[in-house]
Amino acid sequence: MGRAARDRLIPGISEITVNGLEVPSGVSDQPVGEEETRRGAIGRARTVLEKVPEATWGIGIEGGVVKLEDGLYTCAWCAIANRQGNFSFGGGLYMPLPPVIVRDLEAGYELGDATDRLYNVSQSKHAGGALGYLSKNLHSRQGAYEAIFTYALVKFFEPGSIRVNLIAGIG
Repeated sequence: MGRAARDRLIPGISEITVNGLEVPSGVSDQPVGEEETRRGAIGRARTVLEKVPEATWGIGIEGGVVKLEDGLYTCAWCAIANRQGNFSFGGGLYMPLPPVIVRDLEAGYELGDATDRLYNVSQSKHAGGALGYLSKNLHSRQGAYEAIFTYALVKFFEPGSIRVNLIAGIG
């Protein structure tokens, strides 16, 4: 996640480690609304820094759904925290959800599970996610998450050589 963005924003880094670590978000399994989704990203970033003492930055990514005037949409947030207590955020991934998925969400399913049910697959969120399936692979969950990671990373971008250890909090 985010290697292409990192390499373009901070070129020439030879010592960088990027790891994924499954950590809890501290919010519901299917966050609803911008605030809860953003809190989940913050929770993951903080947990990474607590669990991994050698991490320079903690990255938390959380996907959720948001109710807009014309229906239910996906949303996602990325939070990047450093050891000095600074945070930066990137968000986006607004995509309208079809009624069949909305019905499953209203019945208590998570978006990944609703996507699995609709397409008769397993672990869709580890493939292209709802975005990949619904867009017929024109875009993917990973691509969307790389974009919001890029938005959040910009605040920490400084020219010159930087040595960091990125640990991404995922779920």
